Amino acid sequence: MSSLAQESGVSFTANEVSEARSKLVAQVVGKARVWIGDGRDISSHGETFDAILADVPCTGLGALRRRPEVRWRRTLQDLRELTQLQRELVDAAIGVLEVDGVFGYATCSPHLAETRIQVADTLKRHPELSVISVDSYLPQSLTDATDKGALALWTHRHNTDAMFLALFKKNS
Repeated sequence: MSSLAQESGVSFTANEVSEARSKLVAQVVGKARVWIGDGRDISSHGETFDAILADVPCTGLGALRRRPEVRWRRTLQDLRELTQLQRELVDAAIGVLEVDGVFGYATCSPHLAETRIQVADTLKRHPELSVISVDSYLPQSLTDATDKGALALWTHRHNTDAMFLALFKKNS
């Protein structure tokens, strides 16, 4: 994404809560800005954005084929805490998103509470948003990877980790 932004002459900012991981992010995004801090406090920078991608912390259940031990480490309480954190990150991102801006919600979990339910909850809490269907952006090989306009990759179908992406537009 940072490369596309750079090629288009658009500014790009990454935000990472972990200082150690922010150094890895900085290596990937080149000359782009990397903020270190909690995404729920993004408004403290006093900026707004035309597009935001929130790759939210999740249960990680989409990576079970590579990390099968995750199934034994996650609890119902983890799911409750993570979905609350996801809601808070979504709200913070939408709060700094410009009208007509695009918001992407991504997770590496196939769990309904972290995917479709989170999308429905976001739309209920933010009536100024509408879903942008990913259908027309996908290659022919992924026509079976949509779920109510969102991208839903599955290990058994797409030979990848399970991942989910929903896109929204902020209307006036």
